[in-house]
Amino acid sequence: MNWLTNLVLPKIRAVVGKREVPDNLWKKCPGCEQMLFHRELEANFDVCRNCGHHLRIGASRRLAILFDDGVFSRIELPKTVVDPLRFRDRRRYTDRLKEAQAAHGGGDAVVVAHGRIGGQAAVVAAFEFGFLGGSMGVAAGEALLTAARLAILQEAALIAVPASGGARMQEGVLSLMQMPRAIISADMVKEKGLPYLVLLTDPTTGGVSASFAMVGDITLAEPGAIIGFAGARVIQETIRENLPEGFQRAEYLLDHGMIDMVVPRAELRATIGRLLGLLRDRQPSAAPVPAAEPAAEPTA
Repeated sequence: MNWLTNLVLPKIRAVVGKREVPDNLWKKCPGCEQMLFHRELEANFDVCRNCGHHLRIGASRRLAILFDDGVFSRIELPKTVVDPLRFRDRRRYTDRLKEAQAAHGGGDAVVVAHGRIGGQAAVVAAFEFGFLGGSMGVAAGEALLTAARLAILQEAALIAVPASGGARMQEGVLSLMQMPRAIISADMVKEKGLPYLVLLTDPTTGGVSASFAMVGDITLAEPGAIIGFAGARVIQETIRENLPEGFQRAEYLLDHGMIDMVVPRAELRATIGRLLGLLRDRQPSAAPVPAAEPAAEPTA
């Protein structure tokens, strides 16, 4: 009996026993709380089929969606000074950085890659919100400058994809200095006659929205993205008035002329490719309309 109980029975249970289901097979939609199967969600560009809510995605996933056939080349970014202020709150800033780098494969909050979108050469600087809230520090400013230089070198368009809570408080005034550096990056590209597009994603706030995110030749946004400087609650408590419904959402900004287009994620690649084609095509696609001949003067 001991032989059956201790040896045979555990083996039978191991074969026919119920397998544990991994926790990451399902996601709950933040919009409608519908449970979404991970494969269906991935096939639908991480957009809820039930309510159309656009879930937040990482920088690598973003690049795969934007570039033709998901093919792109990431570039190595310059090393920057780490923890210039030797900052510490409840934890050391260096410890927070190491933890974020371990979770996202090194680097910082901005990933730069180049490839083709709609057949057009493009350089994309995408923010990783999971990396300390996509906060913009010295490394992010350097990444944007590097992306601008690469776009000029390749005579390619520059596309910025912010997803950020704003400046990185652990770097103090050095973080705020990245706002003008980011503007300079955009101006460098524009001065060479190259397109500079911005794709606003959820969320785009703080110093990011107050700098390079709002100076694109064309500014697009994903549906439902939160876009603004200060938080809605802070604004409401300051002005002591109720804010309009949908305030700081992409659709509200479109209605009030702050952005140019709200584009679903599934249509982004085609839309950006079409825009780049129009901006890079120096020759008119249609023959010019001939001027009308002057009417003959009546004879007496």
